[in-house]
Amino acid sequence: MASHGVHRRARVALVGAVAVVLAAAGCSGGGGGGGGSAADTLIAYTGQNGDYQRNFNPYAPTTNEGPGTIFEPLFVYNLVEPGDPTPRLGTDYSWNDDGTELTITVRDDAVWTDGEPFTAEDVAYTFDLVAATPAINQGGYAGEAEAVDATTVRVTFDEPAYMDAPQLLGKTWIVPEHIWSGIEDPVTDRVDEPVGTGPYRLQDFQPQAFTLTANPDYYGGEPALKNIRYIALSGNQSGVDALGAGQVDWVTGPVPDLENFEENHPGYSAITVPMNQMALFTCSSTDLGCDGPQTDPAVRRAIYHAMDRDQLDALAFEGTASGISPGFALPERDAAIISDELEHATAPMEPDVDAAVRELEGAGWERGDDGVFAKDGERLALTVTVPSGWTDYVTAINTLSEQLAEAGIDLSAQGVSYNEWGDARAQGEFDLLFDSLHQGASPEPFFVYSYFFDTGTTAPVGETANPNYARYSDPEVDAAIEALRGIPPEDTEARQPHFDTIQTALEEDMPYIPVLTGGTTSEFNTEKFTGWPTEEDTYAYPAVWGRPDQSQIYLNLTPAGGE
Repeated sequence: MASHGVHRRARVALVGAVAVVLAAAGCSGGGGGGGGSAADTLIAYTGQNGDYQRNFNPYAPTTNEGPGTIFEPLFVYNLVEPGDPTPRLGTDYSWNDDGTELTITVRDDAVWTDGEPFTAEDVAYTFDLVAATPAINQGGYAGEAEAVDATTVRVTFDEPAYMDAPQLLGKTWIVPEHIWSGIEDPVTDRVDEPVGTGPYRLQDFQPQAFTLTANPDYYGGEPALKNIRYIALSGNQSGVDALGAGQVDWVTGPVPDLENFEENHPGYSAITVPMNQMALFTCSSTDLGCDGPQTDPAVRRAIYHAMDRDQLDALAFEGTASGISPGFALPERDAAIISDELEHATAPMEPDVDAAVRELEGAGWERGDDGVFAKDGERLALTVTVPSGWTDYVTAINTLSEQLAEAGIDLSAQGVSYNEWGDARAQGEFDLLFDSLHQGASPEPFFVYSYFFDTGTTAPVGETANPNYARYSDPEVDAAIEALRGIPPEDTEARQPHFDTIQTALEEDMPYIPVLTGGTTSEFNTEKFTGWPTEEDTYAYPAVWGRPDQSQIYLNLTPAGGE
């Protein structure tokens, strides 16, 4: 009985904390299925634990929000299902015959929220900014952009560059030249008062919460969803408790007893989409300043073999995760291009401790009296950095620690704030770090490779990498990525040898140690808002932290009972 009382007091305290945040926002707490607050305000929780730092720079690694909602791309691709992209600031695009010239037509009726007109000059300026700034150039874009007239942009390339299009069109956040030309560093400079073309603009900001409000001058018409309130809590458990109290309207993250979610949460629905590849990120390259046992590929492969993925899925992820390919193509969506040359098309779900031990002994590691391997006087002891409030990831690391002990590897978790975790990830200040490889601009694996495995998207330890956080560099992989860039996506026969090269190298090197494909689970308040994605109509990737996917969902929502 006493333990139940303690749990109840803790839960009341957490829900009370949410109420304080909402009260500070001028919102009243709701109850049951009625949801968060005023009928036209959606309360969103992204997993932020700890205070927000005021920064709406869409190119900063620790930006709060803005890509898609405030700063728009030209088009939005649906990462879940193939198909034509949805126009935003762009209306049309086409390639010349040899893939060296991309012509884009942009809108003539968009305006920046400071009243200045949006033109093709802003697009050309943004493209040039990305090309000149390696830390924000996730796709390795190297073209030259020219505003031909107010609504036409021409981008030229020295070589065929078909795969540059989805990145430029779908994941490049267009910024106003008249403001950003005065920004000194597009990576580190803070943007306190963002000026965009998007459906929302910043209304107010506090460290515990901030509000985006509908843009009345939006070219697509003022959105029906009038306000979005992003709140900071202490982690997944407080998000679950707030959800149970009906005080948040959209959460993407784990909840207990997912099979009975709708029964336990009247007025809410949940959807799970397999998408993000969970991995132990390693600071892998000694040439770029990494040190520690994880710089040895044999150690990384040993960890891979020693995992009991079935147990991890059951204990940490409620069975919502699924298999992962060591070549980092999605097993279902990308099945046709998974290499036949891989040892494992998908990582084994059961552990192979003997294989892990063979990897270590073959690389000169010897098991010590304490059961832990060592080499040259260094114990095989590693720390995994994780946000302390991410309860599913923390559970996974604790479980993994017990699993790896059988293979002579000492693993421990280091819980930090979200901001500390993001800084460590960007700067390479970690042994291992638990995170997911996100998908790219369109539903195909080229972008995972160009983002996370290309030398051009990494940096020495102490400098900002974006997003090759593992500091991975392999000339053959770089060459294969570059070759894929110039092959039309429909030419599957010409592309496959390059996919083979990349995938077999990743299985051998494992700069990101594959764990599982995460089932992205979102919980929606369907009583308060209509228009959410469903399993039958997954019109956008349903993650509150997905960008610009979240903005497509906001544009599709209508308050229940509203016009």
